[in-house]
Amino acid sequence: MNSMRRGVLAFLGGLMMGKPSLSTASSKLPAYAASRSSYTPRHVLCFLGGEHGLPALVENARAAIEKLADGFIADEDGSRNEPDDRMERSFNVCWDRVDPEAYQDTDEKAVAGHGSVLYVLGPSMTAETTVTTSAKALQLVQYMLDHGAIAVKGESAGVAHGVRRWKELAEQARNASASGDVMALATTCRLAFARRPIGDDVDGMASVGFHLVGLPDVLVTAVRPADQRPSNNAEQLKIAALIDDIADEMTRDGVETAVTDRRAALSSDTRYEEDEYKFNPFGVVHIQVSKL
Repeated sequence: MNSMRRGVLAFLGGLMMGKPSLSTASSKLPAYAASRSSYTPRHVLCFLGGEHGLPALVENARAAIEKLADGFIADEDGSRNEPDDRMERSFNVCWDRVDPEAYQDTDEKAVAGHGSVLYVLGPSMTAETTVTTSAKALQLVQYMLDHGAIAVKGESAGVAHGVRRWKELAEQARNASASGDVMALATTCRLAFARRPIGDDVDGMASVGFHLVGLPDVLVTAVRPADQRPSNNAEQLKIAALIDDIADEMTRDGVETAVTDRRAALSSDTRYEEDEYKFNPFGVVHIQVSKL
């Protein structure tokens, strides 16, 4: 058993909270992409708290990091013990709109009424450490929501879920670890921390954040007549489903195989500067479809 497999399975065993270690045959490992850049991705998590709640957020974040997420740090310098008037608009832009119950009115009200902001930074990740680190980030999110945080946003892809959805994803991650299903864990982390689809009908619609699970992002361009009306929500959800299908194939079969099978193309990420958190060092898979 290679060192990367040992590391993943040891992490899963830790999530199981003392249950016996998983066997070497318990799960196929997810495939990862080769980096096309010296940039290494990292998580940046934004936690909102109540009025003058920063000291409690920091204390709880440190406890969570010690218990669940070694390598993460609380960024007190970038945080504030007062409301940030940018947050309501930022969360409104970042809410996941693929899952129909990703957030509720209570989540929007919590953001509007927040009184403190804490940022937590994750460690730099290689492709092989992305899933285990993202799983730690997800457990950290649940711990914080159970200990005073009222809203959470993943800044590295600009995605936010409501409290119920974050906790649902964390539970799915624990179930995946309990069954030794590393592939399911990778999928859960992708759904938690990546966002899709972003873009328009002209330049295409893409994912952002697949670098957080060691994969290229996916850009879908649909061939559309010049006089066709703009895509509607149903069509955009089909694009999101296609993006997820390709991500599943890359995770299961490897990036090169998925790109070849889909008659797609892989290139470097030119959407963001190389020092931006959303930049994907593993590139972007481009695929063109004739109909949705």
